[in-house]
Amino acid sequence: MKHSTPLICVAFFSLSFFISAQEKNLQNIQKLTFGGDNAEAYFSPDGKKLTMQVTNPAIGAHCDQIYLLDLTKKNIGTKDLQLVSTGDGRTTCSFFMPDGKHILYASTHESNKACPEKPAPRSDGKYLWPVYAEFDIYVADLKGKITKKLTDSPGYDAEAVGSPDGKYIVFTSMRSGDLELWRMDIDGKNLKQLTSGLGYDGGAFFSHDSKKLVFRSSRPTSPEEIKDYKELLAQNLVAPTNMEIYTMNIDGSDLKQVTHLGKANWSPYFHPSDKKIVFSSNHHSTRGYDFQIYSVDLDGNDLKQITYESMFNAFPMFSPDGKKFVFSSNRQGDKPNETNVFIADWVDTDESENVAEKNLRNHITY
Repeated sequence: MKHSTPLICVAFFSLSFFISAQEKNLQNIQKLTFGGDNAEAYFSPDGKKLTMQVTNPAIGAHCDQIYLLDLTKKNIGTKDLQLVSTGDGRTTCSFFMPDGKHILYASTHESNKACPEKPAPRSDGKYLWPVYAEFDIYVADLKGKITKKLTDSPGYDAEAVGSPDGKYIVFTSMRSGDLELWRMDIDGKNLKQLTSGLGYDGGAFFSHDSKKLVFRSSRPTSPEEIKDYKELLAQNLVAPTNMEIYTMNIDGSDLKQVTHLGKANWSPYFHPSDKKIVFSSNHHSTRGYDFQIYSVDLDGNDLKQITYESMFNAFPMFSPDGKKFVFSSNRQGDKPNETNVFIADWVDTDESENVAEKNLRNHITY
């Protein structure tokens, strides 16, 4: 019995090292937030800031609000989050404008200052996302002052992102009667519908060369699936349990389905090379709620798992120079299912395999 504590310590160390060795693309992982639900963190054009949505009553965010985090500070934590949305209503999907001085986000604050009601639990236990009709898209400066309202039509308008070349914004909208991707000029003019297939198209991001889009989509095909989708949409709800990753050109042409994995494949983002996509998926899970980050080639080949620790890893994004990787995860939480934002050094496969082999040699003797 006198050896039980050292053995337990060795076991925990071994497990930690094993996970670290598996996550060979991620080095020097750093936790940036501590408490609450922190997600969808995206880099500024200079890579020095993050914008993210946060629910954390401890800092006054009773439902999702948009916060800014300065990465140049030392000992970064929740205390450094700076509110840039109004603090009213509910917000979602922030993203830096190309000038680095303004932020896009969607909000319900003009409709009601209170947090909108969450969907009532269903008797069948189905997990649903609300697509609040009150969401509109705004531009704010880094101090939180709204400088422009970009949408003002009935129904859901959200999930807006800007192109790296500064020309366009792509967003998800209900204005055509279905959840489709739309494009507008960076000033909000010249609207163009990009998708038209029945189903939810959302979470789009531009490639680094601004020529392509990657997004998640649920495309119901059977009569039962179509009926269920339409009935939920009439209640401003979607079921995100069956989604795949798609790409297309920024004018809507050359639509291609990248993944055919089943279950929920979502939160995609282009690798710095624009030849791969990173995304979150539970296709491997037997329980449903086990989301890990994967990479895949644009043709759907060479699927590789990136994360292994905890039951939730999503919202991956690369810094503009491709050297940093930010994501949200349940790992290292102080409470069950707590989601925090993490940043890591990104190491591409060949180099990461060399690092893993070196680490293994250094620790093989314990």
